[in-house]
Amino acid sequence: MGSLASEPASVTKHGVEEPTESWVLNTPEPPSLWDELTSVVRKTIVPRQKKSSSLLKCSISALYGLFPILRWGRNYDFKSFKSDLMAGLTLASLGIPQSIGYANLAKLSPQYGLYTSVVPPLIYAVMGSSRDIAIGPVAVVSLLLSSMIQKVVDPSVDPNAYRKLVFTATFFAGIFQASFGLFRLGFLVDFLSHAAIVGFMGGAAIVIGFQQLKGLLGISHFTNKTDVVSVIKAVLVAVNQPWHPDNFLLGCSFLIFILITRFISRRNKKLFWLAAVAPLLSVILSTLMVFVTRADKHGVKIIQHVDGGLNPSSAKQIQFTGPYVGKCAKIGLICAVIALTEAIAVGRSFASMKGYQLDGNKEMLAMGFTNVAGSLTSCYVATGSFSRTAVNVSAGCKTTISNIVMAITVFIALELLTRLLYYTPVAILASIILSALPGLIDIKEACSIWEVDKMDFLACLGAFLGVLFGSVEIGLLIAVAISFFRIIISSIRPRIEMLGRIQGTDIFCSMRQYPKTTETPGILIIHIESSFLCFMNANFIRERVMRWILDERDDTEKAGKSLQSAVIDMSNVMNIDTSGITVLEEIHKKLTSVNIQLAIANPAWQVIHKMKLARLVDKIGGTWIFLTVGEAVEACSGAKKDDGCGC
Repeated sequence: MGSLASEPASVTKHGVEEPTESWVLNTPEPPSLWDELTSVVRKTIVPRQKKSSSLLKCSISALYGLFPILRWGRNYDFKSFKSDLMAGLTLASLGIPQSIGYANLAKLSPQYGLYTSVVPPLIYAVMGSSRDIAIGPVAVVSLLLSSMIQKVVDPSVDPNAYRKLVFTATFFAGIFQASFGLFRLGFLVDFLSHAAIVGFMGGAAIVIGFQQLKGLLGISHFTNKTDVVSVIKAVLVAVNQPWHPDNFLLGCSFLIFILITRFISRRNKKLFWLAAVAPLLSVILSTLMVFVTRADKHGVKIIQHVDGGLNPSSAKQIQFTGPYVGKCAKIGLICAVIALTEAIAVGRSFASMKGYQLDGNKEMLAMGFTNVAGSLTSCYVATGSFSRTAVNVSAGCKTTISNIVMAITVFIALELLTRLLYYTPVAILASIILSALPGLIDIKEACSIWEVDKMDFLACLGAFLGVLFGSVEIGLLIAVAISFFRIIISSIRPRIEMLGRIQGTDIFCSMRQYPKTTETPGILIIHIESSFLCFMNANFIRERVMRWILDERDDTEKAGKSLQSAVIDMSNVMNIDTSGITVLEEIHKKLTSVNIQLAIANPAWQVIHKMKLARLVDKIGGTWIFLTVGEAVEACSGAKKDDGCGC
């Protein structure tokens, strides 16, 4: 055909000119699924190496990849240690009372919150890529565990069985997190969009706040349900019964004290430590008040016994057989996703502030090993806490050594100070948790989501109302369902645009978005905006493409002209299945029957490979598959001139 005469050519390494359409047809075979999987694991653990690298160098690189502390630890100095020491001690002053409170929220004894602030931070310190994240128990994950596991086993009836299920769910959470990182499956976490997380966190914060009314009011019997209606009913029933207002007065007094110190710290950045030590100071002062006045004899509820000492092993308590393994795996998966989402969001926000890059896959791997180790040492699911990370950064942390300092400090407290916590009022733990909740409710961000994207706001609102009036699982299910619905709609009905040329250039753009672009006479250029041409969208794409082509042919014939070529720009189509191949074949047959030439522009690696395997390239003709839209249009224009000349 005459179209080839005007096509651009390239020079090969042998000095022979080669048409660029042969680049598309002569590409090597793409990597197989197995190659991609092994490559993913290799890239996660071992940084890029030269082929000549020895086994020893590869092993050292793998160690550096798994343990970033080996890389930056060589340049660690005393000045950095002083900063990390101060940050770690400040972190511990906030972490100790919060850990006890979050254990109470998770329906566990206080020491398990402290255990979770010892082992997980130590593991993360040597494996994590973030310099700032503070690891430990958090409110949302504590609520998740308690709300889901208590549906399987009631902690008040069988606390030992409940505890075993917590450790089992934590183990599964760690396995899932490590798998996400190892196989670069971080996109699974992204199914919970930013908007959904904003709504979920807001709803969870309100539910957690209502749950704390039990401790704040000193209520003995309370509902195990987490929806706001059930909690309010339980509070109204309890208030009508005899109760002790001293719990409420004590809790509210110290809640106001903590909030005032936080306000002062925000107004004066130099007093950041005031908000950090306020919870610990509240615990100390309230415990002394109860001990001196013997208020526990007059209705003030106290936490009583707290086991001290090093984390006991819980390896034998993890259950791999029995009727509840499947449920624990499901709970572990949900907790893994939520914990990763919170940790990565916290890590990335502070990394961007300090100007360094956070490796999401290595973070997932580190979190996975952290929780697997934690499940074996009497810990429940740990992750990065926004409030403690903010304190860590404000205190001047330089590296993850601050987590090690915090863990050692908490361990010392477990060894020496647990007996002193006997008289700590439960209302104080409730006030500490309540003080941390405002940071989880982001009304300003919700308003911003409404302004930018109404569909995103629907996911945000769905997650919020689902958690508030249903349960944590219902809120998550609604958020994921809305996100999936949006993805499926965009996949089933992808945008298909008609392209026009910007005058004086070889640039082709959407004619709807850029009305000043011009059509090429006799040639229709169609752009498919879908990453996967597959069974879900193949029929829609075929009908839309054929309708546009036939409508354009009718319009040109009415104007006394003719449509001779149709170019399909597949630059956005990264992959194709057999349904997509069949549709392209049907389009080609239909166009051939009405004397319109089909040209394909810029098919991706997997697409052209499958087209060759299906013999579709032979049917269309290799000379009608091009590297760019410009080349396809030039070839079609040349063919039109040749036909006009009778060639």
